[in-house]
Amino acid sequence: MMLERREESFVKPFRELQKEIDRLFDDFFAPVSRRSVEPGFSPEMDVYETDDSVVIEVEAPGLKKKDFTVKVEDNMLTISGEKKAQHEEKGRNYRIAERCYGKFQRIIALPDYLDAEKVKAKYVDGVLEVTIPKREGRKAKTVEVKVE
Repeated sequence: MMLERREESFVKPFRELQKEIDRLFDDFFAPVSRRSVEPGFSPEMDVYETDDSVVIEVEAPGLKKKDFTVKVEDNMLTISGEKKAQHEEKGRNYRIAERCYGKFQRIIALPDYLDAEKVKAKYVDGVLEVTIPKREGRKAKTVEVKVE
């Protein structure tokens, strides 16, 4: 068992380096919507569509409702906020500090069949849920393209 821990502690810095390199490549090649304002905290997000709306779920535990800003401008939905670091207390000597803090911003282009005037957001159990209803009589248009 002790041998495993030594191997783990030897390999861990290389795994962390690989994660950081992957993150740098992802950030460089990612669309604007994935980039964060500052390095550090960038919440994960799911986007799905129902019959009558598009729902965006942003995983952001440890934040409060007041930490978020949600706005729509020129058919671009912007979700931003800040996860503030807890103040460090004297006498603490951290052995592991893995939590990320900082400002973040996610930008999503909204299709014109969504009603940006009726966006709703709620924050429950560490997940921000943004719901954008579809306009009446407007559905997403699907065009099948023939591959030659």
